[in-house]
Amino acid sequence: MITVITYSEKSGYGRLNSSDLLPRISDEKHDMVWLDFEAPTSDEARLLASYCNFHPLAIEDCVTETLLPKVDDFGDYIFLVLHGIHKEQDGRLATTEINFFLGSTYLVTYHDMPSHSINEVRERCLKNVPAVARGGDFLLHDILDRMVDYYFPVIEQVEKTTEELELEVFDNPRRETLNKIVVLKKEVMRLRRALLPQRDILNRLSRDNFAVISAKSVAYYRDIYDHLARVSDMADSYRDQLNGTLEAYLSVVSNRLNEIMKLLTVFTATLMPLTLITGIYGMNFDNMPELRSPFGYFGVLGVMALIAVGMVSYFLKKKWL
Repeated sequence: MITVITYSEKSGYGRLNSSDLLPRISDEKHDMVWLDFEAPTSDEARLLASYCNFHPLAIEDCVTETLLPKVDDFGDYIFLVLHGIHKEQDGRLATTEINFFLGSTYLVTYHDMPSHSINEVRERCLKNVPAVARGGDFLLHDILDRMVDYYFPVIEQVEKTTEELELEVFDNPRRETLNKIVVLKKEVMRLRRALLPQRDILNRLSRDNFAVISAKSVAYYRDIYDHLARVSDMADSYRDQLNGTLEAYLSVVSNRLNEIMKLLTVFTATLMPLTLITGIYGMNFDNMPELRSPFGYFGVLGVMALIAVGMVSYFLKKKWL
């Protein structure tokens, strides 16, 4: 699906559907043109070359998945690959690739999945909020700003889950606790892989001299970079916190195992002399000493009881129990 929003000082805002004749992105009748390709068909994707005349390498990055964010400067326009974030139905984090072509009078967005950020900015534009009128660099800023804003609820949820896992580790560590820690660590690592390269891209947009980004908008891109840097730092801290939580879990489980082994060792040590005595008196020999003693059985039981009580008292005195 292709959505086109145009703006000119004379005619104001306009919206076209994919069935209408698309305006040329360099058409002088329009001060600003925004083309949004959402889940485009193969015929619509070919418009990037035949209609927009973009570089073949940039078009190739659009139609194929690009794992790492990037920015390429082609002189009269720049090409961006960035990733938004969302949660799947099973609660796991997932990223959405969004491609941008930014020119002096146009912005082209290309994405295979719906984007909340683009949808929000599109709705603002259709309400005559001057997002398009300020130019493509400010329009790109609005989209990127919302993409970064969507990272904050995710990172806050990570913080909440991490704190819950810390309490669970010390209160009632279970096998499921370990699984939760490992799954959350994977999500944080996926989040960091999306954040760190985009942090460098935003840094370039706010500091490098791109012809299509005006000096007025640079400060706004720097603000986005600051927000993304804060999210990235939070993700790093939660990764370290999860590593500590995992070590604490292993330590608690190891201490619990040591307590169990110590208790079993005490029982074994207590029963060993008793087993020795019963083994001696269980031998079948005619010349067994004290064989015909009337109180021999009770005497042996008494000796065994004294040995057991003595050993337990000794373990208690040594604080082994």
